[in-house]
Amino acid sequence: MWSPTSPITGAAQTGLTSPTYSFVADTAPDSNGKQVAITALGGTQTGVTTHSGGAPFTVTFAKPKQYKSLGKANLQTGVVGSVPRNTYKLITRKSVIPMAGQPPTVMMVTTTIEVPAGADTYDAPNVHAGVSAHLGALAENSVGLGDTVVSNII
Repeated sequence: MWSPTSPITGAAQTGLTSPTYSFVADTAPDSNGKQVAITALGGTQTGVTTHSGGAPFTVTFAKPKQYKSLGKANLQTGVVGSVPRNTYKLITRKSVIPMAGQPPTVMMVTTTIEVPAGADTYDAPNVHAGVSAHLGALAENSVGLGDTVVSNII
């Protein structure tokens, strides 16, 4: 169950020192999600703004609108022909200013997790391992990822 604890400890980034993000529960854009709005900052984050109506800073987790089950295997081959996927998304929306004198526009950071139907039950340890490795790779390379999206150099 997705239930973050306030404050969220941010990952390392150039120009941010010990970033934390305090939040309140918010209404998600769709009924299949949970959302929080960032209302206070901790650490050193010069120039960073918190959530407002005109400049959002939210984190949303959404589950599949309709959960898919694994179909039946072919009677002759024993193979399931098409394995549907259940898609989960973690979306961070942060207002940014594209140029001096311009109104804020929303930057989106999205992680999509597509779990083959049935794997959640039959192979949960490997589902957990995939999520763990993905989040570890993001956290381990936080500074590099942030610098890359600013400089466009990999």
